[in-house]
Amino acid sequence: MAKQLQVPFTSKLPHPVYFRAANLPAAAAYPRHRHPWGEFVYAYSGVMELKLAGSHYLAPPQYGIWLPPDLEHRGMNRFEASHCSLYLDPAWCRGLPRTACAMAVSPLMKSLMEHLRTHELAQPRTSAERRLFRVLIDQLALAPAHGSYLPMSDDPLLQPILTALEQHPEDERSLAEWAKALHTTERTLERRCQQHLGLSFSEWRQRLRVVKALAMLEQGHAVEAIALDLGYSSASAFIAMFRRMTGTTPDKVRGHGFVAA
Repeated sequence: MAKQLQVPFTSKLPHPVYFRAANLPAAAAYPRHRHPWGEFVYAYSGVMELKLAGSHYLAPPQYGIWLPPDLEHRGMNRFEASHCSLYLDPAWCRGLPRTACAMAVSPLMKSLMEHLRTHELAQPRTSAERRLFRVLIDQLALAPAHGSYLPMSDDPLLQPILTALEQHPEDERSLAEWAKALHTTERTLERRCQQHLGLSFSEWRQRLRVVKALAMLEQGHAVEAIALDLGYSSASAFIAMFRRMTGTTPDKVRGHGFVAA
């Protein structure tokens, strides 16, 4: 059972721009809530998940999650995690996306957030600190948005494929084979994947397998067993995919959570 955490701010921020870092135990969760300010969530280690309106957002090492103001959400982490939140008054959110999304985190952004955590800078007090926060916010506004880490779609052609793969991630059927089963063409499905998911079919399936692997690692399954359950012929092939997608290995995730690269 997840340990319920208290939402840090419910009615007012201590400052229009506020930074908060925290270490969380495994299987912790924030209750469903909303607030009138924006929030950018990033995990230094471990992985943060956010659920809202039926969507599942996952932040592996390369991504953070942006939540615009007044969006109901619930946060959780399956493994022990170290994370931060940058809270922004609505006036500071004007250049940022109006919908929730996963955002690519640049090396500069990572360094700035690490600096804020190390020096315990919750809010800017000097002109130098104001410039530091301004650079971070500017970089956030420039960060490529990727939608949900694992986007879904109710498109009539894609939905049966995505649903089937969620239930059986080991299914190795190619897009051409799916097209034949659905009486359409591979090219049509490729176009629908890009249009509705923003990803190729292959990348979406790999992301799904990462999400499934995280849950199985948490449950203590052996890497070899996970590889076979997810349709890989060998543990090494699974580990190579996992490292390529997350920047770390399954064993490191099991022991320490994601380590931001």
